[in-house]
Amino acid sequence: MIISKIEALPIRIPFRSGTRSDDSAWGDKNLAAADSLLVRVTTDQGIEGWGEAFGFRAVRSVKLAVDELIAPLCVGKDAGQIGPVMHDVYRKLQVFGRSGPLSYGISAVDIALWDIAGKVANLPLYRLLGGAGIDVPCYASLVRYSEPSLVRAGVMEAIGAGFRALKIHEMDLHAIRAAREACGSEVELMVDVNCAWTLNEALDIAAPLEELKLKWLEEPLWPPENWGGLAQLRAHCHIPVAAGENVSTLIDFDRMLAMEAVDYVQPSPAKMGGISVLREVFPIAAVRNVPVMPHSFYDGPGLLAAIHATAALGTKDSMIEWRAFNLEAHWYGDTFGPQAGRIPVPQGPGLGLEPDMNVIRDYRLPDG
Repeated sequence: MIISKIEALPIRIPFRSGTRSDDSAWGDKNLAAADSLLVRVTTDQGIEGWGEAFGFRAVRSVKLAVDELIAPLCVGKDAGQIGPVMHDVYRKLQVFGRSGPLSYGISAVDIALWDIAGKVANLPLYRLLGGAGIDVPCYASLVRYSEPSLVRAGVMEAIGAGFRALKIHEMDLHAIRAAREACGSEVELMVDVNCAWTLNEALDIAAPLEELKLKWLEEPLWPPENWGGLAQLRAHCHIPVAAGENVSTLIDFDRMLAMEAVDYVQPSPAKMGGISVLREVFPIAAVRNVPVMPHSFYDGPGLLAAIHATAALGTKDSMIEWRAFNLEAHWYGDTFGPQAGRIPVPQGPGLGLEPDMNVIRDYRLPDG
C-alpha cells in the first residue's frame, strides 16, 4: 500500500453573518473567517486519509512546507509504515526547524496516515490505539470578545448549549470577571491569555484572578517555553497552570513536566507531530500524574484525532476542547457536536467521519 499522492487544501470558512464573532473574534476587526489547511493522502489502492494542520494566517506557509518539503519525502513510501516514514521525514528536514509550519504540515500528514491505518483495519482509531469509549467530556472554547458585555453574552450562549465548562481567551481583568459573573460558581471557567505576560506581570495579576476560582490559567507567560517561569508562577499562586500547545517534541514535553511547570498538559495534534507524538504524551504525563487536555482548537481531522486519542488514552480528568465558532459551514455537518458537555467518539473506521466535499469545493482558497 503505497502513498501515491498528497494534497494540501487551504480552506476559508467565514463566520455567519450578523453574529458577534463577525465583529470581535480575537479582538481583530479584520478576522472574519477561520482558515484551515486540510491534507489528503491517497494510496495506490485508492484509500484516502485526511489530516489537518494548524492554520489561520499561517495556512500558506504550511501548504508550501507540505508541497515542497514533506510530500516529496512521503510519496512512494509504504503508507502502513507510519513510524519509519515520519521518522525519515523528521531526520531529513530537521535542518529547517522542529516547530512552526514544518511541524504543522508533518502533523497533518501523520493524522492522515493514521486515518488510512484505521480504514485498512476497519477499526475506529480509538480502538486501533487500544481504547474504548462512546463519548468524552468537552468544554466550549470561546473566541476573544474583549468587551465585557460580549463576553457575558458568549458565556451565556455556551451555557445555554449545555456546557458546564468553558474557556475564554481574554486578557483584561474586567472581561474575565464578566465571564465569572455570567457563569456563576457552578460552571468551570478556564482562561487562556496566549502567552501575554512576563512572570512579574503574571504574579501581579494572580491575586485578583485567584478570587475567580479558575480551573486553570493557560499559557500565561512569554516566551511559551519559559518552563522555569511557569514553575515559579505555580509556586507563588493558587491557580492551576496549563500549557503545551506550542511544545513540538517529546523531549520538550518531558522537560516541561520534569520541571513541574504545569498542572495540565496540552499537546496539540495538528501542531506537534500528529497522532504519533500525541499518543506518546499520555504515558509521559501519567507518570507525573498530570492530566492531558489536548489543544484541539480545530473543526476537522485535528479535532477528531484529539477525540480518538483521548478516548483511548485519557484519564477521567481529560477533556476535549470544542471550538465555539459560529461558522457558515461545518466539515462534518451540523449533526456532529457536543451534547450536554460531552462529544461522541466517531465509530466509523479511521477518524470515523469524512469531510463534506461540498464544503471543500465551496470554501477552498485558490492554490496560487
